[in-house]
Amino acid sequence: MGSALHAEETEMQADHPYVGLWVTEDGHIRHELLPNGRYVEARGTRERAYEGRYEVTGDHIEYWDDTGFTADGDFVDGILHHAGMILYRR
Repeated sequence: MGSALHAEETEMQADHPYVGLWVTEDGHIRHELLPNGRYVEARGTRERAYEGRYEVTGDHIEYWDDTGFTADGDFVDGILHHAGMILYRR
């Protein structure tokens, strides 16, 4: 039953309006929110610096990195505020 619920949540993420690429103004940090509920974060020349899963509830995002690190952020007026950074939709 638990896996069916997770699959349903992942399917819901696929249609979420926040799926896509989010980038800091200088282009150094890049978050790609994938439709399968996974994300890839690039930092500078490190294209896959961090990877993990994410969930969006309303305008709030929670990240669970594959290494065990957790983080969160909020979408405000079409801008992602995450860990002291501001990322813009690309």
